[in-house]
Amino acid sequence: MINTSGWTYCKVAMTVMGAAAFFLAGCAGKDQPTEELVVLCGSSFVKPTEHLCREFTQATGIVVATTAAGSEDFLPLIKAASKGDVLVTHDPFLQYVKDAGEYADHVQVGFVAPVLAVQKGNPRGLKKIEDLTQKDLKVGLSDPQFSTCGEMVFALLEEKGIKGAVLANVDNRLTKGHPVLGTWLKTGAVDAVIMWNGVAHTFANDLEVVKTPYEYKEEVCVHVIGLDYTEQPEALKRFIEFIRLRGPEVFTEYGYIK
Repeated sequence: MINTSGWTYCKVAMTVMGAAAFFLAGCAGKDQPTEELVVLCGSSFVKPTEHLCREFTQATGIVVATTAAGSEDFLPLIKAASKGDVLVTHDPFLQYVKDAGEYADHVQVGFVAPVLAVQKGNPRGLKKIEDLTQKDLKVGLSDPQFSTCGEMVFALLEEKGIKGAVLANVDNRLTKGHPVLGTWLKTGAVDAVIMWNGVAHTFANDLEVVKTPYEYKEEVCVHVIGLDYTEQPEALKRFIEFIRLRGPEVFTEYGYIK
């Protein structure tokens, strides 16, 4: 018997992609759009965002410029309505944009979740969060002053009663950016980190993720948000509709699942 399930999936995927291209092409004909959109991209979401922007430009001809920084760094720009048409971020920044009165539309594209990551081969044999208290272990964490992930991790460590022991192994290795944690593991500067799932995915060749239960109280969603002060409303509308078609699938490919 021939297994047709894979062929069926391929046909569905091709149909969705075809529909996206047809929708985005619209009736432009020979006159290609000249609009340019500026995407403010949270530093944890660069790879899937760049992927989606390339697809969108290929389908529409609309140029998309991206700039990456911490979501908290973009908030003053949005409150001042001074830069950007789109923000790619995570909770709670969707609400902050709404509170600022600059919300136009949004699409939820995935989840960010803290994961325990270790050096390739897991030489210290770590199996759970509690193992971060092991003697002479070098641990890296994101700073809760600048990171939602850091806030979640510190709260969990406090709840488990191991915050002090883990922070003794962290020493001065608190960082603002998750890519730094991946680099530390890649270079052997640390034995273990807790970082966002999607960022760990970008370092898949250089680290291992230890499967642990999801013990955090919060569920953190990733959003692509259209900003109300855009000067390119039609281009923005097309971009958001494209994200509805392709965004969740692409973010899943890049590991943004809980």
